[in-house]
Amino acid sequence: MKYTILTLGCKVNSYESAYFKEQLDERGYTETTLEDSPEIIIINTCSVTNQSDAKSRHVIRNARRKSPDAVIVACGCSVQNHQTKLRDLGADILVGTFGKAKIVDMIEEYIKSKNTITENFTKDDKDFENMFVKNENDKTRAFVKIQDGCNNYCTYCVIPYLRGNIRSKDIEDATKEIKSLVDSGHKEIVLTGIHTGSYGRDKDYDLVDLIRRISKFDNLKRIRISSIEATELDDKFLEELKNNPKICNHLHIPLQSGSDTVLKYMNRKYDTKYFLEKLNTIRKIRPGISITTDLILGFPHEDDKCFKETYEFLKACKFTKIHTFPFSLRNGTAAEHMKDYFVSDKDKKERVRKVLDLSLKLENIYYKKFIGKTMPIIVETTKDGITRGHTDNYILVEVPEKLEEGSMVDVEITQVDNQIVKGTTKISTNK
Repeated sequence: MKYTILTLGCKVNSYESAYFKEQLDERGYTETTLEDSPEIIIINTCSVTNQSDAKSRHVIRNARRKSPDAVIVACGCSVQNHQTKLRDLGADILVGTFGKAKIVDMIEEYIKSKNTITENFTKDDKDFENMFVKNENDKTRAFVKIQDGCNNYCTYCVIPYLRGNIRSKDIEDATKEIKSLVDSGHKEIVLTGIHTGSYGRDKDYDLVDLIRRISKFDNLKRIRISSIEATELDDKFLEELKNNPKICNHLHIPLQSGSDTVLKYMNRKYDTKYFLEKLNTIRKIRPGISITTDLILGFPHEDDKCFKETYEFLKACKFTKIHTFPFSLRNGTAAEHMKDYFVSDKDKKERVRKVLDLSLKLENIYYKKFIGKTMPIIVETTKDGITRGHTDNYILVEVPEKLEEGSMVDVEITQVDNQIVKGTTKISTNK
């Protein structure tokens, strides 16, 4: 039987979808595309915004329309949030944010019985749902989910209600999975989770303990952290950042707002002074580090003064890139009770435009600092004579020649054309 997997949302979903693929392949199923009439379709949904929910519904409808007889599995946050709506769209198997490890078993059970299957997360599901990904086909970068859930309860966010409190992958299991990936040829590991920096908080170890363990693997060249909160950049982590060259020269630190007024209403755990001091400390340890961020614009109470404060603070932070989102009300969150202070869609749109323009300028300024410098990239793709790969500070570089996928190659940065960074090869460092 043929299958296809459609993944929306975060890197955690990408990791889980990779697990589904490996499980299906091991049992003799064949991967194909939606256009090739698969008998099994898995849709890994997202519910972080209203747009994400709408897209999840659209993908399910489209899958049913294109493959009316297929077994359709809908899983993930949107299923957890809107189970009844998604069932009505024609999904045969609905799995929320817990139970995904058993999806292939559920598919085979459904094929035999034709009985609809539903499994959702409950507050009783307190253990980390373990998966083990081999990722044997891709020898470049491997994502490893080490954590799930969140305890922060920011007033705009529905995710803690859908995924529950923090839970961590056992450090022995995480180490074993990462060693397997490194032994099979992966040079870069990306540690990911819903709240990655909280890893081990429910245990007797932490993120740095895991980083120290996996840093001992000789063939592991890079350790990348998908995202980490400013409040988790404690002395232990900063000391490791200073002394461990395997930690990538890039951190993604969500800001969400540059106004102390708005941060307070968001229930963020810091103010702008604290945040900027952390950035300055990091840059003293790692001059030239790339720091990217997330930003929500148009949150309730964000008047013109608050937006101006945010805009000026963004310039002071000198981010490499600002991932910008207009505020999206999620029912059931504390922000739902701030309706008297909502920002108009027109103002949100204009503010997003201004910040995106600023982000492009900051990105160009950062990239141009590296013209003339030689940096190693891990080759990710080669197509039509163009090779692409990322530096450790997450600059995507194009090289006009065909190079071996998975190899680590020294590249001199020669040109920045808008957001396209180009280079020429020097000497290969590690195969």
